[in-house]
Amino acid sequence: MRIRLLITALATIVAGLSACQTMTPEERRAADEQRCQSYGFRRGTDGFATCLQRIDLDRRAESRAQSAEMMDRMAWDLNGPYIYRDRWRYRH
Repeated sequence: MRIRLLITALATIVAGLSACQTMTPEERRAADEQRCQSYGFRRGTDGFATCLQRIDLDRRAESRAQSAEMMDRMAWDLNGPYIYRDRWRYRH
């Protein structure tokens, strides 16, 4: 019984990890181009280039937001905030 449960758990973990593969830059570019084409932009136009640029900028902004959120959580967990003259600060 325990062995069957262990095998099932390991199979679930392996399946989950294989689903978390990241896209290569070429795959990401192709997906972005397909997305812009689905919006009606044609390749080689300024609108198409702007669409690709906005997708890239949105991806970068999301990455920065996630990074800032993670850093805030880490700072809170390590030190906790304190109030110094009407402002929240973190202990160093």
